[in-house]
Amino acid sequence: MGAVIAGFVTIVSIIGLGVLLAQLGILDVSAQHMLTRLTFYVAGPALMITVLGGSDVSRLLSANLLASIGGVALSAAIYVCLARLMWRRSAGDTVIGAFASCYVNAGNLGLPIAAYMLHDASQVVPMLITQLVLLQPVGLAALDVISRAGKPDQAQGRHWVLRLGQPFGNPLLIGSLIGLLLSVVDAELPTPVHDPLTLVGGMAVPAMLLAYGVSLRTGPLPGAGEPPAQIAVIVALKLVVQPLSAYLLARYVLGLQSVELLAVTVVAALPTAQNVFTFAIRYGQGEVLARDTIFVTTLASVPALLLIAGLLG
Repeated sequence: MGAVIAGFVTIVSIIGLGVLLAQLGILDVSAQHMLTRLTFYVAGPALMITVLGGSDVSRLLSANLLASIGGVALSAAIYVCLARLMWRRSAGDTVIGAFASCYVNAGNLGLPIAAYMLHDASQVVPMLITQLVLLQPVGLAALDVISRAGKPDQAQGRHWVLRLGQPFGNPLLIGSLIGLLLSVVDAELPTPVHDPLTLVGGMAVPAMLLAYGVSLRTGPLPGAGEPPAQIAVIVALKLVVQPLSAYLLARYVLGLQSVELLAVTVVAALPTAQNVFTFAIRYGQGEVLARDTIFVTTLASVPALLLIAGLLG
């Protein structure tokens, strides 16, 4: 439990620093966008190359991975149905909301929790693979298509093959594919390449958290910009539906027990990742929705994780 608390203290401290820097006038909205662009185009891809490149590709075939995919798919599918059929959200908001309902903070919070609470940092790898190789590319491809809709080059009838290839110019997707390729062929980058990538990738999480802190100070307060009922539904999908469905699938379908079962459930119950806010800012879709969801799930996940640890630990 101490690892859970320590992880949240780290997150809150850096977010608080962002708020303070905005309050003092050191960082402003333009700095927030600069940090977001830096993460999206440079630090994020570098982080994905090093994280996925050092992962064990055999986990792609593990039961943990199937359980992670099941929890993600169910939460995202429920949100998409509600957003489009009941709330009539835009396509962009629907993608960001789907991210918010299932995209967990596996890197910044998941790695330390896996290392100190589960005694095995590799337990978070299946969720990282699920998000970086499956969920993120699909979601960003959708946002790429939405952001380009109605632009002159498309209005003039560009060939559909070219439009399908546009998402593969996304830097985060490129980083994910390079990292996965390195893992598949079991190749190691030479030190002069790996070490700079590691240093640059290390900027990604702090930059995301600082940008998020700036947004809390410069934007409307959380809860003031989105319908509270919709935020509550996303929080329930993230912290109840996703871990519960992952647990049921892992235990009764895939036969996982003990530490493996605890790991799948804990990782699924992590709060919404700051990456979702980065995506929202980058594409100009659902910024307040992402920010409010991250804020509430980060707070609410503390008792959720402690409860899961108490029941399954």
